[in-house]
Amino acid sequence: MYLGAHIGIAGGLAEAPAVGRGIGCEAIQIFSKSPQMWAGPAFSPEAVEGFRVAVRREGLKATAVHHGYLANLASPKAVGLKRSRAALLDELGRAEQLGVDAIIVHPGAHLGSGVEAGVRKVAESLNEVFAKTEGFRVMTLLENMAGQGSTLGSQFRELAEIRDGVDARDRVGVAIDTCHTFAAGHDFRSDSDYGSLLDRIESELGLERVRAFHFNDAKGPLGSHRDRHENIGKGEIGLEGFRHFVNDRRWQDRPAYLETPVTGDDYEAYRTDLATLRSLVEKQAARSRGVPVRARTSRPGSA
Repeated sequence: MYLGAHIGIAGGLAEAPAVGRGIGCEAIQIFSKSPQMWAGPAFSPEAVEGFRVAVRREGLKATAVHHGYLANLASPKAVGLKRSRAALLDELGRAEQLGVDAIIVHPGAHLGSGVEAGVRKVAESLNEVFAKTEGFRVMTLLENMAGQGSTLGSQFRELAEIRDGVDARDRVGVAIDTCHTFAAGHDFRSDSDYGSLLDRIESELGLERVRAFHFNDAKGPLGSHRDRHENIGKGEIGLEGFRHFVNDRRWQDRPAYLETPVTGDDYEAYRTDLATLRSLVEKQAARSRGVPVRARTSRPGSA
């Protein structure tokens, strides 16, 4: 597993890879613009090249852009939906320019229209945007959510249903956030619970669809539906939950990005969290932990 973190770009795009590597990251996630903006200013060619060169120079194994917070691809409101689709189109273009591996996207909230309608809107949104970005190599990863309010994606089957509604399914994967998973009611702290979680992901979604992780401990208890991140080992998940993930060979080529609390811009808390995660890696980490997953049950329309 490639351990990394979310790194700010206030010092410039080209600085983020070095900052990440300096605190021990093998992978970095960034915002390509303020997450409170619908669209960002155009990149200069120098900024794009500087970022790409820095990623290669620092030897990063994986990179991602996290989509902004304003977009709601499930919105039942025409104006909001139009702006959200335009925002994703803009963000995908920026991610493609930067050459990152993936853009991580919150599915959205149905706002009272119902889960079925919301899932359909997200799939339609992705189809519209993908039709305008044919040939893009950047993956779009749907992030699982904590389940607060009408937010979609706290259940893996909802993410699977969104993907099943997308024409270009090979462009869609999933990012698993440990805090969101726990807050949604999926326990993985014991060996048996971790095995059961993977069985559920395999049967409802497919383990191969999981392309990245957000590693965050949780302030709230199991099933709280509270999206409150905590530093590794200091929350309700605890060290054992993360020990399962970092020692599971099925994730050996997947990035895991920290989004844990930090103070200021020195990222010392990230440095500590990365060291904590690495201390959990066993000498023979090639072996898989947990209960072996059962054979996946195919779903209609799955690719």
